[in-house]
Amino acid sequence: MKHDTVEKNIALMALLMILVVSIGGLTQIVPILFQDVVNEPVEGLKPYTALQLEGRDIYIREGCVGCHSQMVRPFRAETERYGHYSVAGEFVYDHPFLWGSKRTGPDLHRVGGRYSDDWHKAHLFNPRNVVPESKMPSYPWLAQNKLSGKHTVAKMKALKTLGVPYTDEDLSGAVAAVKGKTEMDAIVAYLQVLGTAIKNKR
Repeated sequence: MKHDTVEKNIALMALLMILVVSIGGLTQIVPILFQDVVNEPVEGLKPYTALQLEGRDIYIREGCVGCHSQMVRPFRAETERYGHYSVAGEFVYDHPFLWGSKRTGPDLHRVGGRYSDDWHKAHLFNPRNVVPESKMPSYPWLAQNKLSGKHTVAKMKALKTLGVPYTDEDLSGAVAAVKGKTEMDAIVAYLQVLGTAIKNKR
C-alpha cells in the first residue's frame, strides 16, 4: 500500500491509527491490570475517613489538581525533593486518580505529616502569610463553610461498590464525623493523609 493512498484518505488513515493505538494499548495496558502490585493496596493503606473523603471532594471542587500533581516519579531529583516515589498500590482506593501533570505548585503526594494543621490552615487562608512568594490563590471561605454530611454516606456507599472496604460502622458514623466541621478542616484532613501509607524517605 502506497503512503500517498493512506495520506489522502482521511477515513482510512483514521482507521489505521485506531488499529495501531488499540494494539499498542492492549499489549501494554491490559497485562498490567492483572498484576497484584497494581490491584493490591500497600501495607498500611486505609480508605479515606468520612472527613478526608469530604476534603478530597473539596480539593477537586477548588481545582487544586490543576496546579498540584500527586505522583512522585522515580527520578532522583523528585525523590530528593518530595520523598519516596509513588507506587500503584497507594492509589487502589482513589476514584478518580488525581495524579495530574501540572506543577505550578509542588507535588503534594508526600505532603501528609510534613506540616502542622495550623500551617495548612494559614496557608490555605492566605498562602502569602507563610510563603511570601506564593502564586497560589487564597481560600478564606473554606474556614467559614460548614459541612452537613448530607451526601457523605452516599459517596462512601458508591465507593464501596468499587471495592473500597468501608464497614457498616464507617457508614453509620459518617454523618457525625463531618457534621459541623468546616471545609478547611476537611481539606486539611485530606492533605495530612496524602502519601502516609509509605513513609517519606528524604
